[in-house]
Amino acid sequence: MQILLPTDFSNNAFNAIKYAFKLFENEKCTFHLLNTYTPIIYDYDFQMNVGGGLGKVRDVIRNNSVDQLEELKLKLEKDYASEGHSIETISSFNTFTDEVKALVDELNIDLIVMGTKGATGLKEVLFGSNTIHIIKKRVCPVMAIPDSYFFEAPKDILFPTDYKIDYTEKQLAILKTIARLHNSTTHILHVQHHRELNELETDNQQKLETHLDTFKKAFYHVQDKEIPVAIDEFQKDHYIQLLLMINNKHSFFENLFFKPVIHQIGFHLTTPFLVIPSKM
Repeated sequence: MQILLPTDFSNNAFNAIKYAFKLFENEKCTFHLLNTYTPIIYDYDFQMNVGGGLGKVRDVIRNNSVDQLEELKLKLEKDYASEGHSIETISSFNTFTDEVKALVDELNIDLIVMGTKGATGLKEVLFGSNTIHIIKKRVCPVMAIPDSYFFEAPKDILFPTDYKIDYTEKQLAILKTIARLHNSTTHILHVQHHRELNELETDNQQKLETHLDTFKKAFYHVQDKEIPVAIDEFQKDHYIQLLLMINNKHSFFENLFFKPVIHQIGFHLTTPFLVIPSKM
């Protein structure tokens, strides 16, 4: 597996990186540690044509990035890496989202694991802006780890879905890898609104069941509740260590996480959250 681990060297980022190493402790993986530093200095230097002063500042920032990445790599190799793990470092003079998108293609990244907030993240924000941008780009599965979350093996995975997705093997590959490694049960939650499943939704449900044929799973149907409420209530009744969704454009996912209503209903991310693009 090829796993991308962005870091701004904050505690939150380090916590997410530790989670990734523990989650895939028994899987052969290459972990790519990524730190990007802003090109704003370069743009300003170019526009103002100020000798080499700002260029020297840029060099200091680059060297600091490289040194911290190497220090982080050594710590991970000493304390967290398992046999079959290898670690690469990438220090990039680029915007975060552009660099991530390029690396996903260049390195055939299977998963991005990142903290929910950066070093200056506000407690009231569900996700940091970088996490939101990468999820909305739909370039790769993204796993967001809540601030200070203590690792627990994902024995129980909650998978809310509207059955409007033509499930594919590639979409579900990361779920199946995690379920295989941790002998997980996938709890598939569907919320119905005043009607039964139509033919397309029924077909998709059967496809999903076929894809997960050899894995432990359970299906649930909830009537006439808002998705965030159904998720929240399910988590109160069942101990879940991972929340998973497929990000289908124009589906309930976008309404769930990218509108202010989410803060009004008291939905809070307390478990790792895996978001898979509908088009892989």
